[in-house]
Amino acid sequence: MAANATTNPSQLLPLELVDKCIGSRIHIVMKSDKEIVGTLLGFDDFVSILFKGGCMGFEITPEGRRITKLDQILLNGNNITMLVPGGEGPEV
Repeated sequence: MAANATTNPSQLLPLELVDKCIGSRIHIVMKSDKEIVGTLLGFDDFVSILFKGGCMGFEITPEGRRITKLDQILLNGNNITMLVPGGEGPEV
């Protein structure tokens, strides 16, 4: 049964899925009106996430959407609402 869990994506545990995304693009939605898109470098048991290279932050402001380019960022797992593997984020 354990071998089947590793081959069937619908039976992966959440941290196993995040682990498979290391090195690929991922879209993060935060509790606030912020979103981050970047390449996942690593994470811990609290799902604090480290992005590196070519990260973009999106924030909704009264003036419109603000886009921030980031080289590297560490996100606290307590503030993450949703992870989207392969996601490209909101349309620019």
